[in-house]
Amino acid sequence: MKSTTLRSAVGTVLSVAVAAVFLPASPAGATPRTAGVDQATTETFSRTADAVLTQRTAALLDNRSGRIAPLPRKQVRLSAGLVRAEDAGVSSLRARKKRLAALGEAYTAADTRVSVDGTRVAGARATVQVTESTTLTYKKIRGDEPATTGFKARHELDFTAVPGGKWELTGIRSKDDGPGAINAPTLRAATAAADANPMPDAPVAATSYPARSAPKKQGTSGYDYAAMAAYSEKYWRNYNPEYRKYNAAGGDCTNFLSQALKAGGWKAETGSAGDYRKWWYGATGQSDSWVGVNEWSWYALNSQRVTSLANVYQMDVGDVMQMDFDGDGSKDHSMMTTYRSRNGVPYLTYHSTNTYRKSVASIIASYPDAVYYAYRT
Repeated sequence: MKSTTLRSAVGTVLSVAVAAVFLPASPAGATPRTAGVDQATTETFSRTADAVLTQRTAALLDNRSGRIAPLPRKQVRLSAGLVRAEDAGVSSLRARKKRLAALGEAYTAADTRVSVDGTRVAGARATVQVTESTTLTYKKIRGDEPATTGFKARHELDFTAVPGGKWELTGIRSKDDGPGAINAPTLRAATAAADANPMPDAPVAATSYPARSAPKKQGTSGYDYAAMAAYSEKYWRNYNPEYRKYNAAGGDCTNFLSQALKAGGWKAETGSAGDYRKWWYGATGQSDSWVGVNEWSWYALNSQRVTSLANVYQMDVGDVMQMDFDGDGSKDHSMMTTYRSRNGVPYLTYHSTNTYRKSVASIIASYPDAVYYAYRT
């Protein structure tokens, strides 16, 4: 895919007007092409990334002059969840600007270039890789500051087809390790739901063995846990053709988990794809909570379809474990318990990497520094 580069000089704070903007994806009601997108669409993806990223940078600037990249309002819309996350992220950056000012540092201008490095389309989802190159100008406060500071950062954007042949931007995340870019929002602020009904945080689960007994009351919830396990163990290797796969779009683990939960009796709650209080799957799209690790946790706890367990060894058949591999506060992986031994060891089955009945002990031994979350379904 040919690289598309946009440039924008940023010198003012963009109000959070990241609502409905549209991009033609395909004829109304149709599924987008599965083998890339045309140059015009690539350019619009780039302009969308440029608008979001320059909005972040603008929140750090000391002055109120200059130009900011506009959103392509007739071509893409941002999901409700992403609007909330970006609002919260911009607020965290404004707070960072105040902390910097107290330390004697400020920026007066910024210049940003966004290049599209690659685009993948799978069914109703598009994943776009971009590189951001930003230079910020130091304000002369002490007089001996260098002229500028700069960075290059890689980002991955998720777009989902929505009714009417449009695209919806549902997520943007960093693809770099180490300290974040100057304009990277504080993680918790950027991923929290900034509304009157914030998403609950799952408590961390202990990994010590043995654990205090927490027997599961089979049949009281109305869910069929055996059916959940049977589904997982049937399709852990041979995928169910009735569902889309997301291995190439961030991983298939939560999509697979959601399928198993549905097989065991979880009913859909329809609504906006970005509303974490909804959970559904359709012919041309699905809720973020169906495929997203953090989003699933927010939905599951908010809907009270799950409760948290104090220890991963308390899990029984049909229960869920999630992992945060690097302890950065963002969960990375979802899996289901499909067997529990007489000695109280849960065994998990999951996608990405496709795995059958792996013991919790083996997982913990492989990732002793990860953070674990356990859910009773």
